[in-house]
Amino acid sequence: MRTLIKNALIYRTDEKRLVQGAMLVCGEHIEAVLNEPDAKADLVLDAAGAALIPGLVDAHTHGRAGGDFNTADVPLMRKMARSYALSGTTSLFPTLASAELPDLLRACRDIKNLKTDSGGAAFLGVHLEGRYLNPKRRGAHAEHLLAAPNKDELSAIVDAGGLPMHISAALELDTDGFADAARDMGVTLGLAHTDADYKTAMAAHKRWGISFTHLYNAMPPIHHRDGGAVLAAFDSGGYAELICDGLHVCPEMVAMTYRNIGVDRLVLITDSMAAAGSPDGEYDIAGSPAIVRGGIARTPDGALAGSTLSLLAAVENLAAFCAIPITDALVCATANPAAELGVSGLVGELRAGARADFLIGSIDEKNKKISVDRVFVGGAEIK
Repeated sequence: MRTLIKNALIYRTDEKRLVQGAMLVCGEHIEAVLNEPDAKADLVLDAAGAALIPGLVDAHTHGRAGGDFNTADVPLMRKMARSYALSGTTSLFPTLASAELPDLLRACRDIKNLKTDSGGAAFLGVHLEGRYLNPKRRGAHAEHLLAAPNKDELSAIVDAGGLPMHISAALELDTDGFADAARDMGVTLGLAHTDADYKTAMAAHKRWGISFTHLYNAMPPIHHRDGGAVLAAFDSGGYAELICDGLHVCPEMVAMTYRNIGVDRLVLITDSMAAAGSPDGEYDIAGSPAIVRGGIARTPDGALAGSTLSLLAAVENLAAFCAIPITDALVCATANPAAELGVSGLVGELRAGARADFLIGSIDEKNKKISVDRVFVGGAEIK
């Protein structure tokens, strides 16, 4: 079935602006982005001047709607997928925190089996954040669940979850060729929960093309005697993830990061946990209990335990914190995460050949707000 959406303001990623035009969707994919609505179609939708923007892509999210990807069963994962879509996130890499290997393998298999039919946002691949983390920087991850990077485990994990896959790890702990093997398999890598110094982090980017997982969090702060992984993120040219809730990283630091890293390398993430889109209460993340009060998740000892952020709110926050147009901020939650994860061209842009994942709504630049009226994933409307 061919659907023509006409009279729309279409987001052009390369120009970072809205342009009057039309879009032709054939089945699950975009067939063409047009200047004029002159294509033949089975169904015509009049956008009446509304904005047409790519569906948001979350590279790093542990859960939502009361579910955690480590422990959720298939029906709960479907509920989560629908909640993601209705919040504006049309595709994601479900993120698994530290756990025993059999539990990680089970979760990988469930996510893989839902890739083609989640009932909501598309599960593009698996993001493994743990268990290969530095105990010094473990954050909310339970120490007894951590392990050194292991090539044998890697093979089992990739077999269970399939590709694409993204692994965040403390790569300074790699002594058996784990990262080399991962890259040979086609896995993308992020430096995370790390105590790496500047030289080590820079070498990791040069060798493996790493990104930097939730920049600033669970890594040494910049010091005048060693800039650490943070300064390496500035200098390396790699993608840098940012939890833009004003809490994990304060607004002034967000603005400074934007000025130094720039719009084309910054990746907005939620690092959300089960309480996202859910009430305050008691939850669990990364093998540790988490208490959510006022939308802030903490472990019993006070450490931040993920967020309750939506990716749509992260875009609005970036625009507000940095005093930039929302049309600039959007690329940080669409094309950039797609590039970080190695799925450019599939999602994150409105262009021929890409999945028909898009939002219809409006952008209020004055108040830095996005209103979403309709959500489409793979050409099908989510209601």
